[in-house]
Amino acid sequence: MTRVAVAQLALQVGRAEENRAAASAAVVEAAAAGARLVVLPELVNSGYVLSGPAEARALAEPVDGRTVSEWARLARAHDLVIVGGFCELAGGRVGNSQAMVDAGGLRAVYRKVHLWDAEQDVFVPGEDPAPVVDTVIGRVAMMVCYDLEFPEWVRSVGLRGADVLAVSTNWPASPVPQGERSVLIAYAQVAAASNRMFVAVADRCSAERGVGWVSGSSIMGPHGYPLAGPVLQDRPAVLVADCDLSAARDKTSGPRNDVHRDRRPDLYAAGETVSA
Repeated sequence: MTRVAVAQLALQVGRAEENRAAASAAVVEAAAAGARLVVLPELVNSGYVLSGPAEARALAEPVDGRTVSEWARLARAHDLVIVGGFCELAGGRVGNSQAMVDAGGLRAVYRKVHLWDAEQDVFVPGEDPAPVVDTVIGRVAMMVCYDLEFPEWVRSVGLRGADVLAVSTNWPASPVPQGERSVLIAYAQVAAASNRMFVAVADRCSAERGVGWVSGSSIMGPHGYPLAGPVLQDRPAVLVADCDLSAARDKTSGPRNDVHRDRRPDLYAAGETVSA
């Protein structure tokens, strides 16, 4: 069993020192609870509700800057795999990025491909596939927030053998019908169930410049049901769940069915539209 942790943090634009300190404290708490994989939210160093490109650039860091370097130090000290989101400056471009570090240092950087709303005015979208990284605990895939809403993108890491998908997110709150919870939680559950893999989502809390959050941090098992969370409360939290990551290698959904083997990709692009 591998203990997986997700950290829900209270972040604020322009408070990089406080944001980094909150992330570090959460990592230490998760390590003390026995976690081997720790997932942190989106844009930890900068906060999310940025006023525009200039503010984002002023808060951005290279991957060897203070934020990811601190995560690498913690990963070495506690023998962890850490995945977290940060505002990245790379080659003169500002990206909504995600880094993975372990005891050996930096393993991967992913730049968010699907940009949500005003992010398109601030960030340059990524152009590379979402990574699936072989780590000491298993195969860990990486995505950021809105990426999770594209089944084809999620399927791509499932087909490449991901055991667990680490999602760094800042899910903005929106009205939901009475008795329901945000559909964003359902995306994580469906991603897990449709690929028979674990999905670990680190969301955030604390209203920022008038924007509230789902606070939907959660860990989903390969059948789509929560093993921990969702929190759904406006407070910091560290959730942990014991996950048999080897279970994600079994894609059967019944005695005669397999969620990957049963696909019919030869037909998916071959349909025609029939007019009335």
